[in-house]
Amino acid sequence: MTAESISKVSTVEELRAIYGEPKIAAANKVIDHIDDHVSALIAHAPFLLMATVSRDGRLDVSPRGDPPGFIQVLDTRTLLFPDRPGNNRIDGMQNIVETGRIGLIFLIPGMRETLRINGHAFISIDPDLLAQTAHDGKLPRSVIVIMVEEVFMHCAKAVVRSRIWDPSTFVDRAELPSIGKIMAAHSKGIVDECQFDLTLEDRIRTELY
Repeated sequence: MTAESISKVSTVEELRAIYGEPKIAAANKVIDHIDDHVSALIAHAPFLLMATVSRDGRLDVSPRGDPPGFIQVLDTRTLLFPDRPGNNRIDGMQNIVETGRIGLIFLIPGMRETLRINGHAFISIDPDLLAQTAHDGKLPRSVIVIMVEEVFMHCAKAVVRSRIWDPSTFVDRAELPSIGKIMAAHSKGIVDECQFDLTLEDRIRTELY
């Protein structure tokens, strides 16, 4: 079987016939601002996924994390998102410059539901914003300013099914290939497997901020 040989759903009408109409709670749960409930969740979230899209439709989803509260609520419709040092690919950042579209999914350890926020964004290196979002005196590279358009909760089913917070499901890292082995294979040998793995912990410790 190949992707080309699989039958596909090609219209919204077909899709709706399969799934039916959303329940009342799901259809009416979206708000357009940050209220006290959402602000409390953001303040406790140490991890999120950031989705962006380029001008030519290329998608990027990037994991981002920091101590809880690293995303700051500037006002009921604006968030400040510090961008810490990374690998300098800047795929998502470039997408923000090109289209300004952004979507976030916040995860809070131990909480089954997730928080979703969609909106427009731009990148700033305003000195006041950099200082406001510093960590242990170290400034972020830039600050993503997000204008909120949609805010809603996502139900717990995905987290319950995955058992992501259940320690009994945690994988023994030794059972999987090391990141150095993966990087060496994907880079066709440009990255040295042993050197990458050997220096990984030092690089994480010294380059985290």
